[in-house]
Amino acid sequence: MENYKIIYQSGSGEIQEKKSRFIGTTFAIKSEEEAKEIIEVTKKKYWDARHNCYAYIVGKNPGIKRFSDDGEPQGTAGKPILDVLEGAGIVNALLIVTRYFGGTLLGTGGLIRAYTGAAKEGLNNSLLIVQKEGVHIIISSNYPDFGKIRYEIEQREIPFFNIDYQELVTIELLCTKEESKEIIKMVEEITSGRGEVKNEEEIVFGETDKKRILLE
Repeated sequence: MENYKIIYQSGSGEIQEKKSRFIGTTFAIKSEEEAKEIIEVTKKKYWDARHNCYAYIVGKNPGIKRFSDDGEPQGTAGKPILDVLEGAGIVNALLIVTRYFGGTLLGTGGLIRAYTGAAKEGLNNSLLIVQKEGVHIIISSNYPDFGKIRYEIEQREIPFFNIDYQELVTIELLCTKEESKEIIKMVEEITSGRGEVKNEEEIVFGETDKKRILLE
């Protein structure tokens, strides 16, 4: 699996252009069917809006890509929204921009700028994470060795969690497979075989701001 961005927490943002309101909202999706369901729910939620334009991407290389101008002039809404998703490198995502018409026509250029701006605003208010393949590992060591192990993990800027101080100290990490190989070698060298690395379960995790989140 290649590393790519996904939406971990949906968000919404709004801009105004000549009294028209443009509301950009993001959603994490796993299928085209889910995207279609969310679009229908959004249209019912904003039933009094003039347009609910959207774009979504499911999967990668090339994946499924769809967009809709929902009554706006062709090429002024859906494609700009899709361009925002593609430009950010995001997959498995739906972005809907809802427009409340303010009474003034914006022209082709104005519409493209407005829909692009609202789409970016929605993304700016969402939490994006980089999805990676990796392994879940648990390190066990005696107390003297643990200080050195922790120092080496911190030097590699790998977040850790669930430190348990019992007869031995245990610490858990979500690592890429390459990092895991380095960690195993490091533990062996520091502990001269006294330490243990176990539970090398393959997982998928998300990474953002030096934090790692187990996804599946």
